[in-house]
Amino acid sequence: MQRFWICAVAAALVAPSGAWELGNFSVSDAAVNAIYPDIEKSYIDIHQHPELSGHEERTSAKLAEGLRALGFEVTEHVGHTGVVGVMKNGAGPVVLLRTELDALPVLEKTGLPYASHVVVHNDQNVEVPVMHACGHDVHMSAWLGTARLLATNKGRWSGTLVLIGQPAEETIGGAAGMLKDGLYTRFPKPAYAVAIHDTSDLPAGEVGYNTGYTTSNADSVDITIYGKGGHGSAPHTAIDPIVIGARIVTTLQTLVARETTPGDFAVVTVGTFHAGTKNNIIPDEAKLQLTVRSYKTEVRKKLLAGIERIAKAEAGAANADKMPLIERVEGADAVYNDPELAKKVMAVVSARLGQSNVKQTPPITASEDFSEYGRDGVPLFMMWVGAIEPGKWKAAKQSGERLPSLHSSVFAPDREPTLKTAILAESTMVLSLLGPGK
Repeated sequence: MQRFWICAVAAALVAPSGAWELGNFSVSDAAVNAIYPDIEKSYIDIHQHPELSGHEERTSAKLAEGLRALGFEVTEHVGHTGVVGVMKNGAGPVVLLRTELDALPVLEKTGLPYASHVVVHNDQNVEVPVMHACGHDVHMSAWLGTARLLATNKGRWSGTLVLIGQPAEETIGGAAGMLKDGLYTRFPKPAYAVAIHDTSDLPAGEVGYNTGYTTSNADSVDITIYGKGGHGSAPHTAIDPIVIGARIVTTLQTLVARETTPGDFAVVTVGTFHAGTKNNIIPDEAKLQLTVRSYKTEVRKKLLAGIERIAKAEAGAANADKMPLIERVEGADAVYNDPELAKKVMAVVSARLGQSNVKQTPPITASEDFSEYGRDGVPLFMMWVGAIEPGKWKAAKQSGERLPSLHSSVFAPDREPTLKTAILAESTMVLSLLGPGK
């Protein structure tokens, strides 16, 4: 059993008098520095052993081991590979803190001495490399650090802390799977659900937030177009699904350009177009795969309805014998940061980190399934943690250079300041929501 996963409670971990500042709401640099060497080892271990969505067996076991050593009541295999740790510490609010477990099928090219060299077979039995290219290794390590600080300072807070390690965020299904498996019925239902996410849009040492929409709605839509195959030299004897598909691709753009109110965010991207086997054969079918993004519910509904209307209209215009099959194969709701919750949390985080290190950021166009935890009226809040070396970030801003983003094969967080800021910000956020200590 490796020392850095044990996270044992020891007197050395509790910083001396004055470590906890701003009442019950913050932990000092000294307290974070005391645990940092172990957290860094955890981070390197997690980074070197990434696992694909739905296959996070080693990762979840390690996180469960760490929580048990701290005194959490731990349940494994929630929603397949999810982990739930509960620490009850008297009367007070129930606060849920989420981290994600999964990595991406990306070949790491960072050149780091602790780079991932993992290669596995995916669910389609295709050999793929695996990398923590989205920073979930940062999230898990900060989550362990926050767990350790709160578990070793139980006199400073009251309430119930629910820590969850969620699988399959990258494939949009892990949060729903945990909820379906009884997250809000088998375990204490939270008064608040919070999370962090690293970002390449801010330098390490800074955090960002916004109120309202924070990530977008995401819908994956498949369209199967049915034509009538024939010889490429005699198109008049066939009904060409490729031509129908091309018209659909073009006309879909009018949903954004001509049907969405200017100022409302909307994206309709056709990511794949599959049809045919040979240059002189008109196929029977063509298939399009779309990603559709929005913030507002009414915009989302209008886009999805418009996709179906346009696909069927273009097929009808081509005199197709059979209407297209339109399938919404997966989706995630937009993460909506509760304004009152954001105000409460960030007042304390700003006081702890300094106002100059806290930035208001615009919503992003990417998506994720943290929104699922907002079921039954649970307020949500997600905070961004900067991950880029400050000098590089400043130089890039001045030159206009685009730095590697999340999901890039060369994305590499500035390890120490990113992790320390993440732990400080996350522990402060959680403490601001729990009850005061005795």
